[in-house]
Amino acid sequence: MIFISDAQGLIICAGIWSPLEATIWRRDDDGADLSNATSKDPALRRALAADIRNACVTVGFFYVKNHGIPEEVINKAVGAAERFFSIPIEAKMKLDIHASPNFKGYTALLGENVNLNNKGDLHEAFDVGWESERTVYSSDGAMVGSNDVLTYYDAAVRLGLSLFPLFALALDLPEDFFADKVTKQAAIVRLLHYPPQPRTTNGGSRGYECFTVLWQQEDTPALQVMNTDGKWIDAIPIPGTLVLNLGDQLARWTNDVFKSTVHRAVNRTGKGRYSIPLFFGVDYNVILEPLPGCVTPDNPAKYEVVTAGEYVKSRLEATYAQSRV
Repeated sequence: MIFISDAQGLIICAGIWSPLEATIWRRDDDGADLSNATSKDPALRRALAADIRNACVTVGFFYVKNHGIPEEVINKAVGAAERFFSIPIEAKMKLDIHASPNFKGYTALLGENVNLNNKGDLHEAFDVGWESERTVYSSDGAMVGSNDVLTYYDAAVRLGLSLFPLFALALDLPEDFFADKVTKQAAIVRLLHYPPQPRTTNGGSRGYECFTVLWQQEDTPALQVMNTDGKWIDAIPIPGTLVLNLGDQLARWTNDVFKSTVHRAVNRTGKGRYSIPLFFGVDYNVILEPLPGCVTPDNPAKYEVVTAGEYVKSRLEATYAQSRV
């Protein structure tokens, strides 16, 4: 179990931490064990899905362990990120995300803005997806180690695909409900570098896709989650785990039965920080309309029906609007 402590005692969420009312938390275990995600025993898969549902309907954030991405694959991808972000800005800008027709490539410091009350987000990023070139990214070797990034991407996509049956079970849907909706791997892996922050400049945001699978640097805590009281709760790194948070697509699909929770990264450690999120959505032509049972007299439909692609494109255009030349 992971226990969340608040002034009234302990909140326990079946092997998954849930910072709804927490002000501090301590670890008694280290996350949801995904060993049973592909078990031949349907009872074990359903038990895991029930644990995940508990987190999804309360806060939409949890840790997972035994996720199947080897440590060596993670370390090589992080090394590629470190090398890329250390090269001169002129070389990185040759891969400017604004030159891409599908929002892939490099984003400079303050180049995106998830909160319009801010001047920009204090990180730089490099985005890769299935639409990206799967060879080298520039003739001058700006993305040295790109194969290591693609290896991580492929491993994270496999993990993401294994999670969709669990979300289906958590929603009491057929286990293969999402199978025909994730045929194009609408997944983006992002290398992120956060310099030390003298002040809070990264605004809170929600994921645009179904969910995010996040690797975060163990010795540089920065991730925070907003609880139901509007307070920021630290989500410190736990060795050997990944963080999984729900995004807007699942929230829209479930009419907010599953939560898409506001989060941010605030790096006050005095040193640089790296993280690698994988944003996993459904195929862009899939219609996001409320699932059966998610609209009731007490919970009427909240969102306009759109395709996944229309929604993600609208959010990305708004995010990068301030840095578009």
